[in-house]
Amino acid sequence: MASVGGGEEGDSLLTVDESSTGAAATGSRENHARDVHLLCVAFLLIFLAYSAAQNLESSVNSENDLGTTSMGILYLSLTLFSLVASPIVKKIGSKNALLLGTTGYLIFIASNLIPKWYTMFPASVYLGFSASIIWVGQGTYLTSAARSHANDSHLHEGTVIGHFNGEFWAMFASTQVVGNLLSFILLKNKTEDEHVSRTTLLFMVFLGSMALGTILMCFLHKRDTKKEEVSDDSRCHFSCSGIANSIVAPLLNQRMLLLIPLLAYSGLQQAFIWDEFTKYIVTPALGISGVGGAMALFGACDAICSLVSGRLTSSLISITVIISLGSFFQICVLFWMLFKYSLVAGASRTLYPLLMAALWGIGDGVYNTQINALLGMLFKHDMEAAFAQLKVWQSASTAIVFFLSSYISFHAMLTLIAAAMCVALGGLTVLTFKVEKAFIGT
Repeated sequence: MASVGGGEEGDSLLTVDESSTGAAATGSRENHARDVHLLCVAFLLIFLAYSAAQNLESSVNSENDLGTTSMGILYLSLTLFSLVASPIVKKIGSKNALLLGTTGYLIFIASNLIPKWYTMFPASVYLGFSASIIWVGQGTYLTSAARSHANDSHLHEGTVIGHFNGEFWAMFASTQVVGNLLSFILLKNKTEDEHVSRTTLLFMVFLGSMALGTILMCFLHKRDTKKEEVSDDSRCHFSCSGIANSIVAPLLNQRMLLLIPLLAYSGLQQAFIWDEFTKYIVTPALGISGVGGAMALFGACDAICSLVSGRLTSSLISITVIISLGSFFQICVLFWMLFKYSLVAGASRTLYPLLMAALWGIGDGVYNTQINALLGMLFKHDMEAAFAQLKVWQSASTAIVFFLSSYISFHAMLTLIAAAMCVALGGLTVLTFKVEKAFIGT
C-alpha cells in the first residue's frame, strides 16, 4: 500500500513538475515573441521620425549644403564609432545599448529646429556614436531572442532568425510610410512662410514619437546571457589591445572578407535612394512635397518584401537566391536611369519616379532582412563584432555617397553603384558555393 501510495504521489509530483515545466517553456516563448514585437514598435516610433527627416535633409536644409554635409558627417562618425561599438555593447548589454542609442536621434531631430552648422554638426557626430551602439545592440538583441525562441520551441534556428528579422525589418520599413506621409501632408503646397512653420511642427511631432519609442524600450527584457563572462573580461575589452582585436579579428575571418562588398553595397543603395534619387529623380518631377509620397511607397514595398523574404529564409543557399532576386530589381532601375529615363510630361512624369521607388524598395527589403539573418547564422560566437562590421562598412559607403554627390555626376554615381553590386554578388556567390558547403548541408 505504501508503495502504491508513494507511486501515486510520485506520479502526481511528476505531473505537476511536467506541467510547471511546460508552463515555464510556454511563458518563455511568449516572452521572446513579446520582446520582438515591442522592439519592432519602438523602432517604428523612433525611425518614422528619423527616416523622414533624413529624406528631407538635402531639400529643407539646402543652404550651403547644410543637410547633405550633416548627413555625410553623421555617417563618417558612424563608421568610426562602429569600430569600437562591439566592446561597448558587450560591456553595457544589448538592452542598455538600445536605450543609449535613442538619445542621439532625439538630439539630432531637436537640432533641426535650429538648423545651423553649430547645432547640426555636433548633433551629427553624436548621432554617429549612438547609432553605432543602437544598431549593434539591435542585431545582438534580435538574434539572441530568435535563438532562445528556437531552442525553447524546438524549431530550426535559421528559420526563426529569418522570421524574426522579417518581422523587424518589415516594421522598420514601415517607418518610411508613416513618417513620409506625415511630411507629405504637412508640407504639401505651402507658401515659403507656411513651409517654415509646418517644418517646425513636423519636427516637434517627430520628437514626441521618438520619446514614446524610447519609453517602450524600457519594458524589454534583458538578454545578457554571458553577463559574468563579459564582466570578467571588461578590462580586456576596453584595453587598447582588446579594442584593436575587436576591430582586426573579424577582418581575418574569410567569411567576413567575402561579405564586406555586400555590406558596403547595402549602405550605397540606401544612401542613393535617400539622397541622389530624391534630389535628381523625385524632386524635379514631383517637387519637394512629392519626396514624402515617393518614399512612402518605397517604404511600403520595402516592408512587404521584408516580411515575405523573412518567411522564405532557412539557410545560406536560400539567402543567396533571395538576395540575387532583390538585386535584379535594383539593377533594372539602375539601367533604366542610365539609358532610358528622362523627364516627361503627363501621367508618366508622376508614375515613373513612383515605380522606381517601389522597385528599389523591394531590393532594400531583401538586403536588410537577409544580411542581418546571414550574420546571425554565420557568426554565432561574436554577434556584436559581426553587427559592428555591418555598420562600419554600411555607414562608410553611405558617407561616401553623401560626400561624393557634390563632386561627381548623377550618371557616374549610377555606374559606381552598379559596379559595387556586381562585386557584392560575386563575393556572396563565392561564400555560398566555395566556403560554406558544410553550412549549407546543415
